[in-house]
Amino acid sequence: MLVSAKDMLNKARDGKYAVGQFNINNLEWTKAILLTAQECNSPVILGVSEGAGKYMCGFNTVVAMTKGMIDTLGITVPVALHLDHGTYEGAKACINAGFSSIMFDGSHLPFEENFAKTTALVNTCEVLGLSLEAEVGAIGGEEDGVVGMGECADPDECKKIADLGVTMLAAGIGNIHGKYPENWPGLSFETLEKIKAKVGDMPLVLHGGTGIPDDQIKKAISLGVAKINVNTECQLVFQEATRKYIEEGKDRIGKGFDPRKLLAPGFEAIKAKVKEKMELFGSVGKA
Repeated sequence: MLVSAKDMLNKARDGKYAVGQFNINNLEWTKAILLTAQECNSPVILGVSEGAGKYMCGFNTVVAMTKGMIDTLGITVPVALHLDHGTYEGAKACINAGFSSIMFDGSHLPFEENFAKTTALVNTCEVLGLSLEAEVGAIGGEEDGVVGMGECADPDECKKIADLGVTMLAAGIGNIHGKYPENWPGLSFETLEKIKAKVGDMPLVLHGGTGIPDDQIKKAISLGVAKINVNTECQLVFQEATRKYIEEGKDRIGKGFDPRKLLAPGFEAIKAKVKEKMELFGSVGKA
């Protein structure tokens, strides 16, 4: 069964740990993350970008696959299926498909438009019992073709969006999607503290979790971050493990070409990376 992210994030905020959102791209990805969450007794959020949803044959397919896996694998930890960086139309499509959590990203829109569209979705999600994430201020890096440079959100704008009654808030604090450049100045804890002062108990979300030093992650959690998104890091370890398997010629030995064997090392690499992140975030044993 899929659940809203609301309870898991409120518990994380109060317990000073964070729940990981791990983006999924296919069956192997989803299975690896669900099994690791169960083994670690950790709540988990499965993130699906609109691009990944399209790749996996649409949001209906993603919901059916995830629900089927939860059932067949005997997953008992809380699992939220969450649209990542959704457009307004994408958010509505995911609500109809049966997602349990939605992110509407209006951060690139004029603030008034972001505010109006977030308001409409707050009402819908509340009626349906879904959690809703909003975003203020562009987060750096590349996400579905949009590139930013680690901007910081305006704390007053954060308060206006938080006051609408969203479940969680993503706000730029110098974080970037993808790999961080050599000259990255680090997270702006000053901005984070100002945002926290304005939004009070609202669980905060840190996007671009790949490549932020562990001590900065821990500090961000201590300052109110309750959800951390990880995507690129899982892709990189999957790629490395798959490359190694082929470079060692294992795909040419016996039935090594079988996709189930070919993708197995990458699958195990994702599991190891997710476990490492759950330990860092402090969510192990918190289900």
